[in-house]
Amino acid sequence: MSIRTTPRPFFPGEQDESVTNDFRVVSDSKQKNYVLDTNVLLHDPGCFLNFRGNHVYIPITVLEELDHLKSKDGLVGYQAREAVRTLHRRIDGRGRQCVTEGIELANDVILHVAFPDASPRSIPGRSNTQGSLRTLPLLEAQKNDNEILACAIKIREQSLGNETFLVSKDVCLRIKAEVCDIPSQDYETDKIKTDEFYTGYCQLTMSDKSIAKIFEGGVKPPKSIEMMPNQFAVITSRDNDKHTALAKFDGMYLVPLRYTNHSAWGLTPKNLEQKMAFELLMDPSIPFVTITGGAGSGKTILATAVALEKVLEQREYRKIVFVRPTVPVGNDIGYLPGTEEDKLRPWMGSFYDAIDNLMTIDKESYGGKRNKKGEEGSQIEQFIEDFRKRGIFEIKTFTYMRGRTISDAIVIVDEAQEITPHLAKLMLTRAGERSKFIFLGDPSDNQIDNVLVDSKSNGLVYVIERMNHHAVTGHVTLRQVERSLLAGIAEKSL
Repeated sequence: MSIRTTPRPFFPGEQDESVTNDFRVVSDSKQKNYVLDTNVLLHDPGCFLNFRGNHVYIPITVLEELDHLKSKDGLVGYQAREAVRTLHRRIDGRGRQCVTEGIELANDVILHVAFPDASPRSIPGRSNTQGSLRTLPLLEAQKNDNEILACAIKIREQSLGNETFLVSKDVCLRIKAEVCDIPSQDYETDKIKTDEFYTGYCQLTMSDKSIAKIFEGGVKPPKSIEMMPNQFAVITSRDNDKHTALAKFDGMYLVPLRYTNHSAWGLTPKNLEQKMAFELLMDPSIPFVTITGGAGSGKTILATAVALEKVLEQREYRKIVFVRPTVPVGNDIGYLPGTEEDKLRPWMGSFYDAIDNLMTIDKESYGGKRNKKGEEGSQIEQFIEDFRKRGIFEIKTFTYMRGRTISDAIVIVDEAQEITPHLAKLMLTRAGERSKFIFLGDPSDNQIDNVLVDSKSNGLVYVIERMNHHAVTGHVTLRQVERSLLAGIAEKSL
């Protein structure tokens, strides 16, 4: 069976180009049918607008699944509610038309709501089923994936020569579709199209004279190298390979780092990569910083140290907002007792650990002496609770951020590889005046628990690749593990 190569999706707002492997209609091709699985709408609630010039089908089973999921806590519940709202805005008042001829939307998309067969409750696997459903005699009855697949088969058989594709982020469903001779594909619109992710720095070779000019006011990078604003350059002298320098591109020139000899809450960078990250975190002219790296690379402790320094010591910002997506293995946070902060405590261990380690460095200034019982843990809890009650620390989830404007604050988003591009945009559009947003995470596939994203489609890599050409952003990838010798060996070997 021949499976069609996944096309490059069209982004709304791009210039039209006559390419044959796009979702768009070109002069010598017909419209195509795209049947969407539930997880595609959960990943991107407005996904149907990206299939320019084609028919998009939402199976009724998908609407039922969204209805079930919308009451859940956490990221899945939020995305389900967003998907329902987005569909309602397009379908409201035209429901019957959506089932018959379809509703024409922006980008020449024609949206349909489809049933698996003549009856909305027809189930694959029944011996008396008609048409397309006879091709599924061995599939389990009353299984949502099978109803979605049956819907795709029916649409293919009823279409007048249009190709039909099932779009799903569920690999198992895509395999089923291929077995049933339905071409299938992942949702590719916001996936990064390269295996070489932007690291935030490059290697350069320059003369001793050029290196000296960096520290005398700056020097332009070689014309053969395209550099992004706030990208770093690790420079080696071509005259003496032992002569090295570290510089940052300010948009025109390579300039020296400003915060090389600084510390934050007693913490100083331990390696070259941490120096780059520290420079971005300390610079008030860069309101959005992303840092990626494996366990023990220092992402969270660096960001937390700078946040404490900027808020408690230098008073540059009024508060720190800690945000972490809740992607639980078991129940959602709604099942946990207590306030929002109490419910989030199990997910905030990295922040508590970072503050604990920093308190060890700078105990005297913030009451770091042991209490009467000698319990260091309760001391950290009390430290955080005191500043939380004063409104200086906030601990939030994404579901509580909708509609807010965050000003005069440092916002640290940990485990950002768990969020979708839609949620990443939601978070960044909360930014008000005098705010600094810091996204941290490890986008490796084995570090992602959210089934709606992977290493190339998560919100962290999405914002890095889409925003790295702006002067208000900066990114660094940390590869060196500093937690311990054992942690470093485990990160490399396992």
